[in-house]
Amino acid sequence: MSRERADLVETLDKHRGFLRHTVRDLTDEQAARRTTVSELCLGGLIKHVTGTEARWMRFAVGGAEAMASEPVDWEGQFRMTDGETLTSLLAAYERVARETDELVSTLPDLDHAHPLPEAPWFEPGASWSVRRVLLHIIAETAQHAGHADIIRESLDGARTMG
Repeated sequence: MSRERADLVETLDKHRGFLRHTVRDLTDEQAARRTTVSELCLGGLIKHVTGTEARWMRFAVGGAEAMASEPVDWEGQFRMTDGETLTSLLAAYERVARETDELVSTLPDLDHAHPLPEAPWFEPGASWSVRRVLLHIIAETAQHAGHADIIRESLDGARTMG
């Protein structure tokens, strides 16, 4: 794997690790509990980053059509639903992480780009390269690791850092 690819995977994995560390030693009830006025809970954040990473990697390989190939529960993605456990959510996250890491090491060209899906938050006609998609996944993961840290501290005083 090239140095650039290794750096991207290492950076993404660092932020995945912060997120996984934040949910350590929690019960399913704690992982599902909202501690702020938002809909966010720790299990829901794990679920969201898992789905986000998987969707964007489908985009990296096959474009907007591939990204939209699986339905998204836009409201439920931030909550734990009946039958979901923190263990099962973490296992799904680990599976997606392994798939992403494998794709990063095997995709022929990080410069390969696809037009973005039409959405009000994307510039019309813009395209993203695989590299840009990876940078976006890193930013999303880091942002949500910060959200998770706040929720965890509100829950029981534990912090990821410090």
